[in-house]
Amino acid sequence: MSTVRLVTLITGASAGIGAAFADTLAERGHHLVLVARRGERLEALAERLRGLYGARVDWVALDLAEPGAAERLIAWCDEREFSIDWLINNAGLGMPGRLHDSDWREHAACLRLMVEAPTELVARALPMMRRRGCGTVINVASLAAYLPGTEGHTLYAGIKAYLLRFSESLALENRAAGVRVCALCPGLTLSEFHDVTGTRELMAKLPGFMWQRADQVVEAALDGLAHDRTIVVPGRFNRLTKRLARLIPERLALWLAARESKRYRQL
Repeated sequence: MSTVRLVTLITGASAGIGAAFADTLAERGHHLVLVARRGERLEALAERLRGLYGARVDWVALDLAEPGAAERLIAWCDEREFSIDWLINNAGLGMPGRLHDSDWREHAACLRLMVEAPTELVARALPMMRRRGCGTVINVASLAAYLPGTEGHTLYAGIKAYLLRFSESLALENRAAGVRVCALCPGLTLSEFHDVTGTRELMAKLPGFMWQRADQVVEAALDGLAHDRTIVVPGRFNRLTKRLARLIPERLALWLAARESKRYRQL
């Protein structure tokens, strides 16, 4: 008898949380479709997962910040008759500095990657999930969605807040149709993110208890899905931070955010 594998599309799969999702779900028998810009990294990851778990892994090198990339990705899946069961919107980036420090084209690409692409991928995958009566969407947001906006990385917190609220609405709209939707809101996670943004030296000053490994974040997400949670904030420190952000007065929260962000951001 042949085994039916869940087809799982993971964006931003070449490193960090995306690669950790790929590792965990390959071990659980999912058929993975991996997407990122760096084809050589995807190819190496695919070979490793096939060797370790006998997983079926397909990949495509694609920059979701390019106009029309999400539509091309779905067309690529359709050509291969990959009907998406799980969609994990993980691709993202951080742009250090104030809004006026970068050309608008860079900000537009950031918004396409982190707002337009995940929204479009959900919109294109969702009808089939609803027809089947099952499906899973995980949108990787951030603890930053609950915190005040700060100076530097101007778009980041707003984008993550959008993904959080978007996920809440999706969950309400699709629960009766059998589609699970989860917003994953990690805090500081050990990955290449801070190397790419050039803030590794600054972030290294933060104490170890504030950090989590990518595999811990993934396990928290899957445990949250198993318990039908729409929002998952992994880690006790992050959950405490979320509660405090809601309890303290807004002016105090903004003052604290402004003070602390200058210590750990490139402005």
